[in-house]
Parts: sequence; structure tokens; C-alpha cells
Amino acid sequence: MKIELSEVQQAELLRQSIAGELPDEQGRFGPFGGRYAPETLMPALARLSDGIREHLHEHSFQAELNAELTQWVGRPTALTFARGLSARWGAAVWLKREDLAHTGAHKINNALGQALLAKRLGAERVVAETGAGQHGVAAAAACARVGIPCAVYMGAVDVERQAPNVDRMHQLGAEVISVTAGDATLRAAIDEAFRDWVSDPERSYYLLGSAVGPHPYPYLVRELQSIIGREARSQMLRLAGGLPNAAFACVGGGSNAIGLFYPLLGDADTELIGIEAGGTGSGLGQNAATLVTGTPGILHGSLSLLLQDQDGQVRETHSISAGLDYSGVGPEHALLKLVGRVRYEAATDDEALEALRECCAAEGILPALETAHAFAGARRWAADKRGKRILIGLSGRGDKDMPTLSAALRRDGAKEQAA
Repeated sequence: MKIELSEVQQAELLRQSIAGELPDEQGRFGPFGGRYAPETLMPALARLSDGIREHLHEHSFQAELNAELTQWVGRPTALTFARGLSARWGAAVWLKREDLAHTGAHKINNALGQALLAKRLGAERVVAETGAGQHGVAAAAACARVGIPCAVYMGAVDVERQAPNVDRMHQLGAEVISVTAGDATLRAAIDEAFRDWVSDPERSYYLLGSAVGPHPYPYLVRELQSIIGREARSQMLRLAGGLPNAAFACVGGGSNAIGLFYPLLGDADTELIGIEAGGTGSGLGQNAATLVTGTPGILHGSLSLLLQDQDGQVRETHSISAGLDYSGVGPEHALLKLVGRVRYEAATDDEALEALRECCAAEGILPALETAHAFAGARRWAADKRGKRILIGLSGRGDKDMPTLSAALRRDGAKEQAA
């Protein structure tokens, strides 16, 4: 499948994106998106769409959500001037600190909003999936807050490399279900969560963690995560004296990136750059750079870009960061690439590790490995952009990654001794 648009079509879709007219009634972001789901889920998706129309932007729901975001999550999160990185890079670097939100990442914005929505829709239990564990922790915390039981599916590979977050989910009262099927990472966890939901769509609510899946999830997640970009835009004007020349975010499924980018789409002088997981190489199976190398296809209920072979078989991915280790990407990101409003690049495992260590040394901040990819991309951009303002979406803190980071340190030490 190949998707091509004329310049006139691209311009019109960009206009619609900036104006907030997408997705359309069919859940389409131009040629991407839609609702490709089992017939048994169609009534549940329709109920969710109706519930979003009725509640999401209604005054009492927004009042409740905003009160919880302020009093429980800790919003607004800080915008921090990164003195050390600015001195090293020769640019004015600002960090949007989602690592300071309750549970340690941007995921809580979406999890809380959907948990409150599930409560209003009369759900008796919540099903969720997680890769890096941050969405699982956020879902567990949000469900505890609103009083709904929560089951979290997590790939067995991620259960091992994200053990601290597994323990946190248990402590918060969630059932954590290890998935050994398929690649045993995020894609497999989503598959199993969908199967659970299909088996009980009347009583269950699927709290999807990223801007992926069938309509209305990409829209819903974007709306709940856009608070990141709205806050950052206002803070940049107030604290930095102007909008950023470039804004960076890491991209797996794409929730934190669309949350940062969406309120900035209309600011033509701000470059928007998403950084994917370049893994260990450019070959299929060596990375999770879907927007950089993927092709159109359907995965988890939506038409977007995928990492697949010539026969259309979705391939396993690799990234040192569990949260970026996904074969697809949100359909709105696929559109923003197609119309040229957002540029997508990749950073390798080694580049992410180097950027993480630099951030630790220069700022006293341990970012998540996912976020470290955005730092790597921003540093690359800043190399010949002295004096420019840079905004980085610091999507989460790196405590959860300590087992992986410790293993990397041991490997580096062994290499130095061998040399």
C-alpha cells in the first residue's frame, strides 16, 4: 500500500489539523486512522464515542478532571531552564517536566481522564496494557483513585526489564498479567488486552495508553495529553520570552509527542521533531523507527505506519527503552509526517544512553530512556543552531530503567577491561 497526496491535499489536511477539525466523523486523520475492530467491540467503541461527546468537554467533567490534575497529579508541571545543557550545546534548552507529575511520567494525564470517564460510563473493571510500565502504574493509581479494579497486561520481556514498575502496580492494587505470546513486549500486551476486552465489552473499559488503536482512542488520548503542550506554550512565552525554535519529543505510540506538538501545530516558526528508537541498526527488527522506515498497514484497529515485511507481516522491534518498543504509531503522527508539519528522526540505543548520562551530569536529572532519545535528537539539532530556543518534552523519570542502566554499565565496564 502506498499513500500519496497532492500539495493541495496536504495543505488542506494541515489546515484541518491546525484548526482541530481532525479526526473526522469516521475517525480519520486524512488517509490514516479509522476503526478496524471485531464486530463484538463495535458497540463498546460506539458507546465510548457517545460518552466522549457527552462528557469529555462538559463543564462538570472538566472541573473534576482539572481539580484532580491540580490537587492529585501536581499540574502544572514545571518548565525548567537547563543551564548545564545550554552551556554545552550553545542553545537555550528548556525542559517540560512531566517527570514531576504524580507516578513519574506524562501517562497519568491520560490514565486519570480515562478512569474518570470509565466511572461515568458505569464500567465495573478496567483493562490496560503497558510497555515501560509507566502507563500501567498510572492506570493502577488512577483506578485506585476513582475506585475501579484494574488489570494490566505486560509483555514478559518488559516485566523482567521493568521490575520496579511491576512492583509499584502490585502495591497500587492492580493485577499484572505477564504476556509470553508473540514478541512478549508492548505489541503482545496490547493484543492480549484487546482479547480481554472482546470477551467482556459490557462490563469492562479498555484504558488504552497511547494515541493508537481504533477511533476514538487516538482522539481521546490526544485531547487528554494536550495539556502538556498548552502549559509548555504558555510557560515558554512567560519564562523564555518567546516560543521555541524547535520542540522535541520521543515517539513510540506517540502520546507524549502528540500532547506536546498538537498545541504548537499552528506556530509555523516552531519546528516539531519527533525522535524514534533507532535501536542497534537500520534493518527490520533492529529498531522501532516506525515513522522513519515504516509502511502503511493496519495494526490494533487503526490504519497507520507499521514495521512490516514485504508480505505485510508485522515484525518484532528492538529498543533499549521498553516504552518505544512498538511496531506501529498513532495515526495522527502518520498524517503529520505525510503533510510535512512534523519531522521524524531516529536515535540509536547508544545515542540515547549517552544523552541520558549527559543529562544526569549536567542537570542532576535522570530522564527515562524513552525521553533520552529526544535529548539525543535535540543535541544533534543544536550542533549548528547556536543561540536558538529548544523545548524538550521530558516525558518521564528514569528510576524505572535502573535495571537496564545497571546492566549497560556492567557491559561498558567489561568492554573497558577487555580493551
